[in-house]
Amino acid sequence: MILLGSTGSIGVNALKIAKKFSLHVETLVAGTNIELLNKQIEKYNPIYVCVATKELALHVKHKNVFYGESGILEVIELSKSDLVVNALVGFIGLAPTIKTLELGKKLALANKESLVVAGHLLDCSKITPIDSEHFGLWYLQNGREISKMTIMASGGAFRDTPLNELALQTPVQALKHPNWSMGKKITIDSATMTNKLFELLEAKWLFNMNNVDAIMETRSVMHAMIDFKDGSSTAQLANADMQLPIAYALLEKVDTPIVEPIDLCKIGSLEFREITSDRYPIWDIKDSLLQNPHRGVVVNAANEIAIDKFFKNELNILELAEFTKKAYRHFEDVNPKSLNEIFEIDKEVRKYCSF
Repeated sequence: MILLGSTGSIGVNALKIAKKFSLHVETLVAGTNIELLNKQIEKYNPIYVCVATKELALHVKHKNVFYGESGILEVIELSKSDLVVNALVGFIGLAPTIKTLELGKKLALANKESLVVAGHLLDCSKITPIDSEHFGLWYLQNGREISKMTIMASGGAFRDTPLNELALQTPVQALKHPNWSMGKKITIDSATMTNKLFELLEAKWLFNMNNVDAIMETRSVMHAMIDFKDGSSTAQLANADMQLPIAYALLEKVDTPIVEPIDLCKIGSLEFREITSDRYPIWDIKDSLLQNPHRGVVVNAANEIAIDKFFKNELNILELAEFTKKAYRHFEDVNPKSLNEIFEIDKEVRKYCSF
């Protein structure tokens, strides 16, 4: 396989699955964590390697090293493998998604932003999502008529923080996710609930479903639920471990135990909560965004700029969401009809948000 984002949490778990099932790792693409990348190179012996910059490439212990965004596209094209795992973080993951689909390779997608910004322009039938919620939705489908899909949210780092203290929380505190160990950006997106907003858009495109929603389940044991037109509902439960959706994305069929089964008696009970905009201000635009999903490119670009400002202590966690909402409302007429327009609008939004 071709693994984009090998040193991130999804990438590390994908390599564990590759080792468990003896999958050949032809290509490794990483960002700046050269120390871990060199260990992965020694262990998995890839043919091609790509990193963020030319300077970093000098420190990679491999003879075929590429770099930069163009380097990622080049190694995808050079590699013979027909499976690409795109676990890159942010808008940078879109071009590799496009390249993979253009080449007719199978795409296992953990890069949420690709679908958020361009889901209406991509062939989603060629995409297998790597996400516990969307894996759960896929897993539950059985041919019956569906009326609604619901995904679960953990609530992030501040789900129990008193509302009057939210504005005082630091980036370090925001990175302390109660249930999962994830990368920096997705952990912040979890704290603001932007991540769940993105996942609703993903579900809309992946399953061609308009009636999608999210609620909080604080234990991260239940990941998804489907309401069927006959009035029944089915939920998917599994211990929190990304190796399960990764295994299905890579192998399609899995008959080997990946995670320990749920013991309901040990769990005791589950707690569900409504997602409200007083704690998660970004939720104000949920319904509007689902009705205007082509504006996902605006939300994504503004959110990436806002997160950068949050880490620089220029915005607090509530202002982060307000910053994104302001851009969303400013670019209300955005309706990209091509992938080229997506890239142009992304630049325009970032320029607007950088002042």
